[in-house]
Amino acid sequence: MPPKQPELGSLAIQAPSLTPKTVHVSPSTCHDISVFKDLMNQYRKLDDSINMRLNRTTAQYRDRERSGLAGKGDIQEQACAHVWRELVANWSRRKEIVHYCVGVIDQSLDEKRQSLQDTGDDASAQRRAKAILYAEEVKRNQVHNELTVEDIVRKRAFDAFRSRCRYFEPPMSDVEARKWWDGIQ
Repeated sequence: MPPKQPELGSLAIQAPSLTPKTVHVSPSTCHDISVFKDLMNQYRKLDDSINMRLNRTTAQYRDRERSGLAGKGDIQEQACAHVWRELVANWSRRKEIVHYCVGVIDQSLDEKRQSLQDTGDDASAQRRAKAILYAEEVKRNQVHNELTVEDIVRKRAFDAFRSRCRYFEPPMSDVEARKWWDGIQ
């Protein structure tokens, strides 16, 4: 049985919209590689626009300060903390999607291998089963490659973030953010 199906709001796609679209990732999403990759690319937009997000967020916090609605601490520090929270949430959602799809594809691959063993001596059925198995293995490799792509995208976004937020460190009380922080460095 595949892992629990994630229901994720695609904040990365809609940001800074106030009405994020909810994306329901299903096994069919995982099996359709073009849909899966398109979804991942949409989620990666936050990482791709990290400098623009930092500029906009800093401007928003500066405007809040001018309006007398300033938060606690330095404007740059507040902006960095806000963008960091967005990044961590987005990375967690993407990781959940990729791991869900890896589980779905791996389960499907196991089922295809079992059906190959169940074909018996029928050469035609074995050829068809082997072709289906090969296609499933290609799909599995493509989904697994997304894990490597995720590492690269995350590292690039982190480096861009660190170049703009040199003195920022997530609080020790935020365990998930610290885990991401320590894992990337």
